[in-house]
Amino acid sequence: MTEDRKLRILAAVVDEYIRTGEPVGSKAIASMPGMKVSSATVRNDMAVLESLGYLEQPHTSAGRVPTYQGLRLYVEKLMPQTLLSEDDKKMLDEVIEKTDPSEDALIDSASRVLSELTNCTAVANISPKYTVITKIDAIPTGRRMYVLLMITSSGNIRNKVCRLEFDLSHEQLEFFTEFMTRNLSGISVDSLSDDMIKELAAAMGAYTMSLSPLLGAVKDLARAFSGNDVRMTGEKNLLSRKDVDPQEIIRFLEQRNELSSLLDESFGGLRVIFGGDSMVISNSSMLVAPIMKGERAAGSLSLIGPVRLDYKKVIPYLEYLTEKISRVLTENNEEYRLITVDNNDEQVPALTEQEDQS
Repeated sequence: MTEDRKLRILAAVVDEYIRTGEPVGSKAIASMPGMKVSSATVRNDMAVLESLGYLEQPHTSAGRVPTYQGLRLYVEKLMPQTLLSEDDKKMLDEVIEKTDPSEDALIDSASRVLSELTNCTAVANISPKYTVITKIDAIPTGRRMYVLLMITSSGNIRNKVCRLEFDLSHEQLEFFTEFMTRNLSGISVDSLSDDMIKELAAAMGAYTMSLSPLLGAVKDLARAFSGNDVRMTGEKNLLSRKDVDPQEIIRFLEQRNELSSLLDESFGGLRVIFGGDSMVISNSSMLVAPIMKGERAAGSLSLIGPVRLDYKKVIPYLEYLTEKISRVLTENNEEYRLITVDNNDEQVPALTEQEDQS
């Protein structure tokens, strides 16, 4: 079938171009095992692939090289499936098992090992809209001094020192902790708006005046957590490449936070982005895979490398690690959810305004 043949020719051109970095001629393709067609037939099919935008000819007398469109088709449809060896899987499993199970630690560890294994730059993206509050506590540290703690589902902890004009009683502190657990546990840090803070203050009833300063500190901590969290590992792998403009690399590293919206679009599965498509560096490619927590996206992990990247070698590493992290985060999230439900049922009574004032 001619269409199948054209796709096989395109895949062969991509493989050879990735291997050599040189334009690929029809004679080289025709001589490959299993091709069984003349160089004239290959040349005609390559001309059709060029007219469709999958190949291009750098010089009149040269062979063809794949375009970004051709590379994308190769990665998404034509690339042979390569499975990781059992030794590779065992090595990656050990990396994850030895890492602290918090979301931040797992993703940072995966980024490091990905960068080392692929000689690419790894990019981790955790958006605040996928990070929820898991605990808020107020701890007395001295006369009229309190430390407010906020812990999120990503394992991050932030604190803020609050100096009040009066000492809080044990009853007031206990109410505050229970009230925060009931109303904010499981809430996205990005969704804690000024209006929500006002509603919470009003719902505190008789405790509003005494606990409002702590509630203001909760808002400040949530704002500290908000904002895109884009982390890069192995930047030197980009800077060491001779086929990428160093000035573009510097600009790219400076605008890392602007990548978050681009990476957020990749939660439907593995996505390939090429330089020229977006803000990605020219003559480079970015592979983005989602990290899930149950059915909800928790972030993404990406690799940035040259256009001539050995995709069939690096993609299995990226997919295996993101799937492994997703399983761990999902299991941890289920454990936390069960603990929270038990605590809410047994220890934290529902608080109504009438009960607050009684």
